[in-house]
Amino acid sequence: MIHKEGKKPLLSTIIVFTILSLIFQRFLPAVFPYLAVLLLVMFLVYLNFFKNPNREIKQIEEDIILAPADGKVVVIERVIETEFLQKEVTQVSIFMNPLNVHVNRNPVSGVIKYFKYHPGKFMPAWEPKSSTENERTTTVYENKNGLLLMRQIAGALAKRIVWYIKEGDEVNQGADMGFIKLGSRVDLFIPDNFEILVGLDQKSIGNRTVIAKLK
Repeated sequence: MIHKEGKKPLLSTIIVFTILSLIFQRFLPAVFPYLAVLLLVMFLVYLNFFKNPNREIKQIEEDIILAPADGKVVVIERVIETEFLQKEVTQVSIFMNPLNVHVNRNPVSGVIKYFKYHPGKFMPAWEPKSSTENERTTTVYENKNGLLLMRQIAGALAKRIVWYIKEGDEVNQGADMGFIKLGSRVDLFIPDNFEILVGLDQKSIGNRTVIAKLK
């Protein structure tokens, strides 16, 4: 399945590639077969950015935090979150490379207590400073288990973050909350009443991997 964010850019790419193919076929027929293969490979790679596998949740579980994205766990550390929580929590960061699914999903159910978009730089998403200096969004979920803060962070390639939520919305665990194009990172700031269940360098699967469980 192709994510809705990919429909327009993929259509534009098809049109541009078709025009290029016609030009090369007409004026440089000897080069055309090689160009056709190159354009096909480029299109398939680009198509991969917008894949959206069906990851519906059969039953919402209030006492777990699910991975909001596919990728690899690159950070697990104690930090002081200063934008909203104003206290020490555990940060778990998931890095999404260009081949990962780039859909972002709600890790928990609850009410959107706080949301803010921050314009910023486009440093590589694995850089520690990207969490506070890159283009990003901050979303705070509130439910009976407390507050969970999540950040979408743009990387060196990803220069557009999309979100589908706003303050006051009541959201369900596992539903799409946004999309980051072409490479990025998601940070979770997890309160102390949860036990972290993932390890460094572990692969995460959105809506499938349990990041933390209520103690």
